[in-house]
Amino acid sequence: MRKVVLLYNPIAGKNRERRRADVEAAAQVLRASGVEAQPVATRAAGSAGEQAREAIAEGCDTVLACGGDGTIHEVVQGLAGSDTPLGVIPLGTGNSLSNELRLPRHPVRAARTLLASEPRRIALGKLEYPERGTGRASARYFIVIAGAGVDARMLYQMNVAAKQRHGMAAYYGEALRLFLTHRFQRFEVEWSNRQGELHRVGVTQVMAVRLRQFGGILRWLAPDAALESDDLQLVLFRTANRVSYSLYLLRALLQQRWKTPGVDLVCAREAVCRPIAGEPASNIYAEADGELLGGLPVRFSTVPRALTLLVPKRQEDRDIG
Repeated sequence: MRKVVLLYNPIAGKNRERRRADVEAAAQVLRASGVEAQPVATRAAGSAGEQAREAIAEGCDTVLACGGDGTIHEVVQGLAGSDTPLGVIPLGTGNSLSNELRLPRHPVRAARTLLASEPRRIALGKLEYPERGTGRASARYFIVIAGAGVDARMLYQMNVAAKQRHGMAAYYGEALRLFLTHRFQRFEVEWSNRQGELHRVGVTQVMAVRLRQFGGILRWLAPDAALESDDLQLVLFRTANRVSYSLYLLRALLQQRWKTPGVDLVCAREAVCRPIAGEPASNIYAEADGELLGGLPVRFSTVPRALTLLVPKRQEDRDIG
């Protein structure tokens, strides 16, 4: 690590001055260790990937995403397929990846941890989807989770300003409201395992997960998911029963492995979600790392060895997650 860019969203969160100060504090730690470190604010929504590529072209050998899962998601779009390592300074509302990596939440301690981290090549998830409005075929990489169904519907309906004021409370509040009022719509998912065997099932929600330890109330959403695996762990809700949904979330919170009626966990290399003939699909959306993207049909897959990630050395003797 010789020349580093620290990318951050200057308008994210409630205390913007504090965010800038936190990013500068992390940069100072790097400079004190002889690293050339430059904080750079993102120019606009979705610009972080392009700015990461610009920084690499200007000689940066490491890119640090300073923020939450949304900022990391944008930066990943610029780093996927390159050899440039990604590091994380957790400053966001949702910090699932930093929870998985067990990074300190304080920016100074996180920067010190990154200095003692090692680069590892990992797979990325990939979501292919038709864009909202245009229907144009598009794709995004994801590092945490992608899904189709009620989780994306929550993002579609959630007020962005409420998220900035209330943080994760906004997610939980909207999730509870949807849980009580939403009419679960069925669609079809076809997935293949490592042996190439095809399976097809009707669902009301599918999640393609890359992490085991999310933190917060989700915790063990998919206990066999792992960043270093080339597989996705799919969580398939075959049911519209609200009790089953509740039991599964309780299972995740308590970090248990009990069987939940109507919910399956499977390992897959890819999965395709399509409307069921005769069933309405206009209100079924897809998301990746918390970013609402489009509707059905969508395809989830993995791209092996697609990203270099800085991982704390204390985890070198065990799998991530």
